[in-house]
Amino acid sequence: MVTKRKIELLAPGGDVDSIKAAILAGANAVYCGLDQFNARNRAVNISFEELQGILHLAHSRNCEVFLTLNIIIIEREIPALIGLLNKLVNTSIDGVIVQDLGMLYLLRKYFKSLTIHASTQLTTHNEGQIKFLSKLSANRVNLSRELNIHEIKHLTSAAHENNVLTEVFVHGSNCISFSGLCYFSSVLSGNSGNRGRCSQPCRDQYKTTAAGKEYPLNLKDNSAFFDLKELYDAGVDSLKIEGRIKKYDYVYTVVDVWRKQLDTFYSQSKVGTDDSLLYKVFNRAFSNTLLKGEISKSMFIDNPRDHSIKHLSEINLYASADEVEAGQLKLYQEKEEIKAMVEGKINQVSAKKAPLQIHLSGECGSPLKVSVKTPDAGFDIFSECNLFDKGTEVLTEAMILKRFKAFNDTEYFIEELNLEGIKAAVYISFKELTSLKKKILFILNGSKETIAPVTLPTIKNREKEMHKPRLSVLISSEKEVFLTDKTKADIYFQLPNSFKDKCSHYAELFAKNKSLIPYFPSVIIGEDYTAAVEFLKQLKPKLIVTNNTGIAYKAYQLGIDWIAGPQINIVNSYSLLSLKEDFNCSGAFISNELTKNQIQAVKAPADFKLHYSIYHPIVLMTSRQCLFHQVTACEKNRVDDTCIQQCEKSSSITNLKNDSFLIEKSKGNYHTIYNQNNFLNTDILNDLPYVFSSFMIDLRDVKTESKLLVSKSEVIQLFENLLNGKADSETKVKKVIQSTTNQQYKKGI
Repeated sequence: MVTKRKIELLAPGGDVDSIKAAILAGANAVYCGLDQFNARNRAVNISFEELQGILHLAHSRNCEVFLTLNIIIIEREIPALIGLLNKLVNTSIDGVIVQDLGMLYLLRKYFKSLTIHASTQLTTHNEGQIKFLSKLSANRVNLSRELNIHEIKHLTSAAHENNVLTEVFVHGSNCISFSGLCYFSSVLSGNSGNRGRCSQPCRDQYKTTAAGKEYPLNLKDNSAFFDLKELYDAGVDSLKIEGRIKKYDYVYTVVDVWRKQLDTFYSQSKVGTDDSLLYKVFNRAFSNTLLKGEISKSMFIDNPRDHSIKHLSEINLYASADEVEAGQLKLYQEKEEIKAMVEGKINQVSAKKAPLQIHLSGECGSPLKVSVKTPDAGFDIFSECNLFDKGTEVLTEAMILKRFKAFNDTEYFIEELNLEGIKAAVYISFKELTSLKKKILFILNGSKETIAPVTLPTIKNREKEMHKPRLSVLISSEKEVFLTDKTKADIYFQLPNSFKDKCSHYAELFAKNKSLIPYFPSVIIGEDYTAAVEFLKQLKPKLIVTNNTGIAYKAYQLGIDWIAGPQINIVNSYSLLSLKEDFNCSGAFISNELTKNQIQAVKAPADFKLHYSIYHPIVLMTSRQCLFHQVTACEKNRVDDTCIQQCEKSSSITNLKNDSFLIEKSKGNYHTIYNQNNFLNTDILNDLPYVFSSFMIDLRDVKTESKLLVSKSEVIQLFENLLNGKADSETKVKKVIQSTTNQQYKKGI
């Protein structure tokens, strides 16, 4: 019989008990976060000391531990991050999960012993992005949840060709937005999802829509329980369970069910059919339609709360309220029994650091013997020099504790220090004690040398750009290409998410209008990515702007000058260094989530231009789902290719605070939700003079509540006057553009 390859089962751990539950239930690996730098601030999370104990427990049971560092890192946090990484390199951590490009750069350059996993927040959905991340030394990528099994298989093959592993979410909450591209929480409350503070406005109640829904953005939970064979055949390396804010009973139950499913598949080559236990812990009902490539209205559920009792009612066909109540009581009892069972199991194991017993013995004229005993083993270390009867400081317990305190920073702690074997006052050099400490640490750290702390070289401030910044203008309608003849501003033309059927058309458009600059969106999947690459090869433009790192990688390969767009969300100097040094990028937009002080701290490399979007409709999220199913009751039950290419409509939803949000679907694009008011930030011109090489205004026809009272040509002229310092130009700009906000600039992240 052919032995099946084993797929990793990767489980969440939001606190120590949940991590223990995952390990006991049979997870091959757990992912968890510290109380800083991770994307689940609402989880309890763990301390660094608790991490050391968890590592000891997990590794004793053949379970790996991955640490989530999956947020964007602002400049002032870099010293604390380096301090943490200096500690992590001397642990047995099995990998770090990362979103920020600057952190990827730092890990690759200074912390090469740490294995890098690319977070779901990096929205990996095309092979160019995999190559981009591979160049940054990522060992593994989490593929976007929106992908179907054929897309997953293709990308897994591409990943393996580049020595990269793939992981796929198979259970838990679904995000309605492409991960990493959601600014809903950031704009509404200042709680950025890219900082682990998402307040989940997509789960909120809204005023009843025309389709009769109160929770129009609420998706069912993801479950690929019955799709194990397809994932196995696709070559996926890791199956990831979502849920770092879930409790230990949930984690144990889900991991245990999946563990048994995997074991059945390995031993019997079949997939089990009983998922009933998954309905006995929190769920919003389940859907696998993304994986199946059947994006439909069945993915939604008009209730964000636990679906367990409703599911029980449906399968048991309860006929009366009494039957429902009895069933509900039975379910609650079963939940309590599960909780008690798991609690009993986790209380029997310790995730605390392991104790060390250290005994010292020796006499004058002989080597010092240090006997170290752990719960699992023991070993002896001898000094290279003999003990003396005179010296600087007599050997005492306090002296040894001072020199050996580094042992307490490992998976162990000094429980007992015994000097009874030292028969008289003896002396030993500090150098010799340091040598003994290093030898013991080497053994305690799994035969790894202690890595010295890294000190980053100072990034010098470059000379300020004393010339006036340029204006750039973003359009998306071919009817507005004439603007290239009306202004000296750079004109960017936004390409759609999908133009595989119009590749030649767009190539011809740009060939006829040489000054028009291609502007690529953040999401380009499958055949659309192939078409975009072909477009670049055909056109060979002098310059592009891209919000997609897969396109960035191809531009770098083809020697095309490129600018990193605002959706790449650059927030620190090391991200800029990475873009320039690794991908020959010539400039980048700085994130619109930052304040004046946060932007001011960012230092650009030499010969690298900084850009900023000064006026634009605010994208709250981009979604592969049809958002009209729950809002206007779209006549189609599922999304097909003609929907993406041909559908053009808009609507709105309003929350219970009377905030309205525009939902727009334009031809060739995915569904987008926009804030009701556009972003306008003229303050930055006075706050940060001579920082930016150019400022962009987005004049696409997105019908938010912000209004232009004059023509686009006149708006462009007003902004040119503003950048040239013409008197009263700021007042005039604000007068002709009504209903705007710059709250993100004021709040920051």
